[in-house]
Amino acid sequence: MKKKKIAVIGLKGLPAFGGAATVGENIIEQLKDKYDFTVYATSSHTDCKTGVYNGYKQIVFKKIQIKKLNIIYYYLSSLFHILFNNEYDIIHLHHRTAAFTLLFFKKSFKTVTTLHSVVAIQKFKYFKYYFTLQDYILYKLSDVIINVSKYNTSLIEKKAKHKLFYIPNGISIIQRSELVNINENNYILFSAARIINEKGCHIFLNALQAINYKGQIIVIGDLSQQKKYKKELLKLSKVLNVNYIGLIKDKTLLFSYIKRAKYFVFPSLVEAMSMMLLEVVSLKIPVICSNIFANKTIFNENEVLFFESNNYNDLKEKILFANNNTLYMKMIAENAYKKVVKNYTWDKIAKKYEVIFNNLLNGN
Repeated sequence: MKKKKIAVIGLKGLPAFGGAATVGENIIEQLKDKYDFTVYATSSHTDCKTGVYNGYKQIVFKKIQIKKLNIIYYYLSSLFHILFNNEYDIIHLHHRTAAFTLLFFKKSFKTVTTLHSVVAIQKFKYFKYYFTLQDYILYKLSDVIINVSKYNTSLIEKKAKHKLFYIPNGISIIQRSELVNINENNYILFSAARIINEKGCHIFLNALQAINYKGQIIVIGDLSQQKKYKKELLKLSKVLNVNYIGLIKDKTLLFSYIKRAKYFVFPSLVEAMSMMLLEVVSLKIPVICSNIFANKTIFNENEVLFFESNNYNDLKEKILFANNNTLYMKMIAENAYKKVVKNYTWDKIAKKYEVIFNNLLNGN
């Protein structure tokens, strides 16, 4: 039987190096034998050219140099390409910013929209009304809405009603043989694809300053997102031994850095459901994380070490505790690992997407 065709918009480019793209990439990997996937991408987010990769097709549009307009240009290019080809059975959108395309897709295609975050991050606070309009379109026109956050799902369930589903993110179990050797070892690690205020790196550095920490610290991620915030972090780093690695797109190298860490600090202020947190846990690395709802929905006090969100003094105390209780940290890391293996592997998550795709295709 000929496979049904699914167009994917919003991942921006594969291989993935961000949370949402990682979600989409793994869903495709699990389901590519059952559906014919086409991923729409922009050259700002992938080094690949248009072609077939690992069982799926990727159409890559050339980026434009005006960074703030590039993503809109990408969405419009994807929209017109799909409308003129008109060969898909389902359009799978990622991100609420793609919701305006539903105005054009609704009559011709079945649509699924995955929300990776409901709250507009501070970087886009001046576009509040734009996001409000996008949400209105999304709730009205998308055939199915999938939310990765249990908390955000409860916030919008009255607006989306029967079309809303909660499906969390997942992980792939990485084997030690898949990792590479790096020179560093036994450091405290912070990592985020985009290092912005909401990720809380300043809280992390303030806590380390407060205990006059002399050990090695590694920060992984793109530091250029917010220029003012970058200056703040570099100022905080002057009395610390911080190595800013930059964004690592190669997953093998990224996981190798994670695996060599003493523990991972995750001070994020706002999350839907963090892929980074799941990936760290899948490598059995002890975690100290903020007690925001998104984190406590997944893990409990026997699996990670929580600190009070946005409180560097409490984080300071938890870091001191971790340093003095190595065996305890290893024990809770093992507990967290067992949970994600049982509940959050991609094969289990992808089956839930498969049910939704099939129900749409069968008219349910």
